[in-house]
Amino acid sequence: MKTRDKEKEHLKSLGKKVAYSQDYAPEVLETFENLHPENDYWVRLNCGEFTTLCPITGQPDYAEIRISYIPGERMVESKSLKLYLFSFRNHGDFHEDCVNTIMKDLIELMNPKYIEVTGFFTPRGGISIHPYANWGRPDTKWAKLAEERLFSYER
Repeated sequence: MKTRDKEKEHLKSLGKKVAYSQDYAPEVLETFENLHPENDYWVRLNCGEFTTLCPITGQPDYAEIRISYIPGERMVESKSLKLYLFSFRNHGDFHEDCVNTIMKDLIELMNPKYIEVTGFFTPRGGISIHPYANWGRPDTKWAKLAEERLFSYER
């Protein structure tokens, strides 16, 4: 049976007091081993209190960020994800950029089979924006899933 004992030694933030980054900080993201890489299953992470700054006005933007993925060999550690998402608080980027940046950082970090990220931003000026980005491993059934979900996306 596999154990997480060796993994625990390498995690820097779980169970420890940490300093919050004052700007975008992908380096805080950490992973742990998926003990069931042969299984296809969904992991969904919701951050209901995501904040970032408008890059033009500097005013705060608020959103719920939903991350859903089918893990490969590695999975994202949730406290490190919280610290990473918090690092957007003083960072100025458009809503669409935030969603794509989060997705790309998580792909680079853990190479999932499939991932999708949605941002449900609160209205500013009477308009709410809900960007959606997804990705599946190239040349696999996961790339086909990404295409199917993208073309059928409607919320």
